[in-house]
Amino acid sequence: MTKTRFLTLVMALALLLTIPTAAFAQRVPPHVFVGSVTLDGATAADGAAVTAWIGGEQVAATTAAGGSYSLIVDQGDSSYAGETVSFKVSGANASETATWVQGGGDEINLVAATGGSSANGSQGADGAAGAKGDKGSAGPAGPAGPAGADGAAGPAGSAGPAGSAGATGPAGPAGSAGASGADGGGGALGVIALIIAIVALVAAGGAFMAGRRG
Repeated sequence: MTKTRFLTLVMALALLLTIPTAAFAQRVPPHVFVGSVTLDGATAADGAAVTAWIGGEQVAATTAAGGSYSLIVDQGDSSYAGETVSFKVSGANASETATWVQGGGDEINLVAATGGSSANGSQGADGAAGAKGDKGSAGPAGPAGPAGADGAAGPAGSAGPAGSAGATGPAGPAGSAGASGADGGGGALGVIALIIAIVALVAAGGAFMAGRRG
């Protein structure tokens, strides 16, 4: 801490000691911050606004002078114990923060940049990707899907081997009588022979009768 900043802090604390004790009986001692101010890589110009913020609310304000600042953050009716104090320089967010302590005094050199600042603070660079998490447990089985269409008929299988011969069955019933057959050629010869025999008998009879008459 430089001699000038040390004296600034001592003066701020001395100013607190001049506050009547009765006032402290009703209000908690504030936290004093002092230090240098840098904006966009250069010493902040005289008159540059330096503000303190807690929970998105401005709680103190001052101006830079000779590249330095001095802020008294009084908690008033609120309770700031343990709260994080952030700072802005001419509306740009400073990268430094502090924790509010009752009656505290800190030297904090503020460094701010106007690029990328916003009302809620500048956005930091993306962090590195985290390690891959463990594989989750398997989920429950889903409902059964609808039945698919019938498939095409497959080719016919090869024929199996022939079975062994079965036992002989019982004789069947006798068939009905067949129709009478036609006369054979021998019947006609018999008729001719019969006629010849009759003629012979007649001739013999005639010869016999003629012999008796003679």
